[in-house]
Amino acid sequence: MPEQSDSRVPAWFWIIASVALLWNLLGVMAYLQQVTMTPESLAALPAAQRALLETTPAWATAAFAISVFGGALGCIALLLRKSSAIALFSLSLLSIFVQMFHSFFLSNSFEVFGPGGLIMPAIEPNFNTLGIQFDVRLQHSTQCILRQRDTMRPC
Repeated sequence: MPEQSDSRVPAWFWIIASVALLWNLLGVMAYLQQVTMTPESLAALPAAQRALLETTPAWATAAFAISVFGGALGCIALLLRKSSAIALFSLSLLSIFVQMFHSFFLSNSFEVFGPGGLIMPAIEPNFNTLGIQFDVRLQHSTQCILRQRDTMRPC
């Protein structure tokens, strides 16, 4: 009976990738909530928040959309173990930096939201960077497992 190599993805991969997908889907929900805000709900916001939302340029809103949808699609690609996950996470990360550039340098978001407004901007790039690293390491370990199986040599 030939020896069989176990090249299955470990359970922790599915857990981490699923949690990352849920995180990114929360971002998608936040984006959709922001862009579908009714005039009534916009009027219910404090004046400073309302002014900040009303003056956000289209390119910053587009960066928000690309970051959350790119991250969610990157997680789906990761779960499907597709190499496109790296490109999607990279696009998402780049758009996060564009969005944060607007938030920190071109608007008064820090004044409006205070120090608490720094929490999400500090977390978001880290999640995407971890997603990229996670995918790269997974691809390397999968290639390593296959190489070990074929050549019987360690990586």
